[in-house]
Amino acid sequence: ELHLAKGARLFVPLCGKSLDIGWLLSKGYRVAGAELSEIAINQLFNGLGLEPTISATGDLKLYSAENIDIFVGDIFKLSRIILGPVDAVYDRAAMIALPYEMRSQYASLITELTDNAPQLLICLEYDQSLMSGPPFSVVSAELQQLYSSQYSLTPLDDQDVPGGLKGKCEAREQLWFLQRMPS
Repeated sequence: ELHLAKGARLFVPLCGKSLDIGWLLSKGYRVAGAELSEIAINQLFNGLGLEPTISATGDLKLYSAENIDIFVGDIFKLSRIILGPVDAVYDRAAMIALPYEMRSQYASLITELTDNAPQLLICLEYDQSLMSGPPFSVVSAELQQLYSSQYSLTPLDDQDVPGGLKGKCEAREQLWFLQRMPS
């Protein structure tokens, strides 16, 4: 859906040590990420077999190697100037990692950081009374509320989570494509 050329730069918010990063790099994309846990980022680079250059940039640390830049610290301290240009966002687990009270601020931040770059966003829907999260349940109506003023939202996939969510409750995983609204 993103139709990105090799060399395009994807932003992966709250990336952790996601295996998706290695896959994106193997497909010829450049990756920028943000993560609070320095331990996870050390594990990420070890898993990728890369020795990062580490530098300070404002309140964040920047771990860099060929085609990868990961900002370590509070994502809300990241700015568009520090992040640099991105061609798309891959939100695999950031939105669902945040409690309801933080999601509006997060959605605004991602929109600002990436200058409304297109997004692939994966969410979960489940009965929050059966499991408190994280991951948290994010329903389609909330996504519309958070993003519809800036993006058109298109559901791409909706399927049951095999075995349920952490074995505690039934859940559905949904993949959304968010595309900038025409000016």
